Amino acid sequence: MTTTKIVILNWNGEAHLKRFLPSVVESIEGLDGVTVVVADNGSTDRSLNYVRQEFPMVELVCLDHNYGFAEGYNRALQEVEAEYVVLLNSDVETPRGWIEPLIRCLDENPEVAACAPKLRYAECREEFEYAGAAGGYIDFLGYPFCRGRVLRAIEEDTGQYDDERDLFWVSGAAYCCRLATFRAMGGFDGDFFAHMEEIDLSWRMQLEGWRIRIVPLSVVYHLGGGTLATDSPRKILLNHRNNLAMLLKCAPWQQLAVVAVLRPALDLMAALSYLLQGHTANFKAVFQAWWEFLGSYGRLCEKRREVRAKVKRESRTIYRGSILWCYAIGKRRTSLLRLPKEQ
Repeated sequence: MTTTKIVILNWNGEAHLKRFLPSVVESIEGLDGVTVVVADNGSTDRSLNYVRQEFPMVELVCLDHNYGFAEGYNRALQEVEAEYVVLLNSDVETPRGWIEPLIRCLDENPEVAACAPKLRYAECREEFEYAGAAGGYIDFLGYPFCRGRVLRAIEEDTGQYDDERDLFWVSGAAYCCRLATFRAMGGFDGDFFAHMEEIDLSWRMQLEGWRIRIVPLSVVYHLGGGTLATDSPRKILLNHRNNLAMLLKCAPWQQLAVVAVLRPALDLMAALSYLLQGHTANFKAVFQAWWEFLGSYGRLCEKRREVRAKVKRESRTIYRGSILWCYAIGKRRTSLLRLPKEQ
């Protein structure tokens, strides 16, 4: 019997646990081999008391302080034993029947390392949710987008992305993967702290010959923005910095050469747009991201050597165009593009 553990990383998230944990526990009632774990990232609120009192059947993993999303999961999963793990955000509602298709996907596809459900928005349930929608890609310059969400344009889910397929990344909000593979890959890059870590891991998995898959038959509802607001300076810093780090670590030289020429100019334009909108802190965050990226350049080059030494094949699921061009010039507000598809 396949064993699966749903691991919810929590940091001062008592309100989210009260709202969403009941649905997770109820959704797996009667399923053999599936259990729930709350991994606490050094919370100072009453999160742990709530779980102990209301859900004694839920396992607890207690970390000594807040390690962030990436390293928090790395440490939590050292304490967990299962064939599959589902890394589930604390602000995700799960209906009955959501987890079985994910388990079946990994059971039937031994070359798939990770898969995920469609994400819909918990507050407007017919819309896709920003963080993952129906699975993600990156373009040649490293900008991520989703089937169902291009930059800030979010689509309603009308079944247009209901085909199960391979793609470049799936959201860390509900990330189902083989635990042995997660460990063999070294898990998330702990230096990322939060944001982009699942895209980075998905890319490294593909370079070593694994596949990443979206399973639209499974649907969950994600609130999103529970830790950092979309336009917070901290989130902008982490997204810019980690995206650059991921590209340096993983991209082939041909792609990296194009990125090295164009990304500084594009990021400068992004910073100036924040300044023109009066968002001075966001303007500074872009430059801080570059400062931190350049400051870690030597360490990132070491990581690149490790990653590229293990390459079995280049990813076949990178969108070869520019999503910025499609959005700004082509006026495309949907991801119904000519996207790569392996299976």
